[in-house]
Amino acid sequence: MKIDILTIFPKMFKGPFDESIIRRAQEKDLVKLKIHDLRDWAKDKHKTVDDKPFGGGPGMIMKIEVIDRALAELKKPKSKTILLTPQGKTFKQKMAQRLAKLDQIILICGHYEGVDERVRELVDEEISIGDYVLTGGEIPAMTVVDAIVRLIPGVVGRKESLKEESFAEGLLEYPQYTRPADYKGKKVPKVLLSGNHKEIEGWRKEQAVKKTRKRRPDLLKK
Repeated sequence: MKIDILTIFPKMFKGPFDESIIRRAQEKDLVKLKIHDLRDWAKDKHKTVDDKPFGGGPGMIMKIEVIDRALAELKKPKSKTILLTPQGKTFKQKMAQRLAKLDQIILICGHYEGVDERVRELVDEEISIGDYVLTGGEIPAMTVVDAIVRLIPGVVGRKESLKEESFAEGLLEYPQYTRPADYKGKKVPKVLLSGNHKEIEGWRKEQAVKKTRKRRPDLLKK
C-alpha cells in the first residue's frame, strides 16, 4: 500500500512515523509513506497556499489551485483521496478495515479556517476523528494512518490479536492481566489460571459484553 499525505507542516510526521509498528511496516516494504509539502505546488515566489475568505471573516482559507495541482500529480486510477475535516464522517474501525485494502490513499490535511469549499469536489471522502476542533489535519492523518497500517497483512504478528481488539467485533476488549497473579490482594480471575481454553474464551466473551454495556452501551444498540 502507498499512503501520500499533503500538508503544510511535513516535519510534524517525522517522529510518529519513525517509531514502532509504522517504522517496521515501512522497513518490511509493506507500506510506503510519503509526506508532501503542499507549498511545492504553489506557483508564486512566496509559496502561498492560503488567502483571505471572500465576504470577510477571520482566518485564512487554503487555496484550491494548490491542492488541485498536487492531486493531479499524485492520483492514480485506483487512488482514494481523503480530506481530513471536522465536517467528515467519524472515523471508525470498519472504515479503517476498508481503507487498509486499498492500493493508494491520499490524505489532505486541512489547516487555518479550512479549505476552499470547491476542494470537496476533488476528493472521494471526508473523514473526522471526532467532534472537537484541532489546529489542523496533521494529527488526524497520523491517527488514520496508524489505524490503517496495523491492519495490513504482515504488519502485526498475530492475526488473532487484531480480531480480539476493542471495536474489531463491535465490542470493547475483555479485561487483560499479567504476572503477578496476586498483587497486594488484587487477584487475577481464577478462570484465566485454569488452563481451560474453552472456559477462558467464554469468560472473555462475557466480560467483553459486560464492559461494553457499562462503558459504551451505544455500541450494543448498534
